Amino acid sequence: MNISKFMKKFFSRTILVVAAFLPVSSASAQIALRPDGGPLQDLLINITIFINNVVIPFILAIGFLFFVWGMFLYFIMGGANDEKRAAGRSYMVHSILGFVMIIIFFGVVNLIADSIGLNGQSIDSVPTVDVP
Repeated sequence: MNISKFMKKFFSRTILVVAAFLPVSSASAQIALRPDGGPLQDLLINITIFINNVVIPFILAIGFLFFVWGMFLYFIMGGANDEKRAAGRSYMVHSILGFVMIIIFFGVVNLIADSIGLNGQSIDSVPTVDVP
């Protein structure tokens, strides 16, 4: 599977997942605004924190690796080979588009979190290990 088809499938699936969770998060706004939101509020807070602190930086790192690989193909491997230069350019363009979509996703997650009152929250039940 070439990178163009992979990126199209990845972004279309990402958009579908985001669209699927938007109604759930907006429907639960009334529960999350109460001080005693209960387990649903805790779940939404934990999901938001996980997305902001783990998922988005991980996807940004993968996008950066794709960009570096495209630069490698374009400048080093594709010195005289036009096919490799085109492939490298494609990697770089698609990774830049991926960066933009990830930043938009990050903004949507924070917009939803701010609109339903989940900003500034922290995870209370994170397991820790005491190191002597």
